[in-house]
Amino acid sequence: MHADSPQNPLHGVTLEMILTRLVAHYGWEELGRIIRVNCFNVDPSIASSLKFLRKTPWARSKVESLYCFMIGEKAGS
Repeated sequence: MHADSPQNPLHGVTLEMILTRLVAHYGWEELGRIIRVNCFNVDPSIASSLKFLRKTPWARSKVESLYCFMIGEKAGS
């Protein structure tokens, strides 16, 4: 599947939307346990997390993968 494909769960979804949905679903504490980065564990906020994730490709990839997993999990319910 091509990354720009409309069937891609990340198509048309901003990093801010992804992060907001993950925080709503898991909460900061659980999100910090799943993806171990300081921006989720030490004084977390959307703004500071976005700043870090935009500069750190490996962390952004983990967040996007978790979002895809969450979407698939919800679709299976």
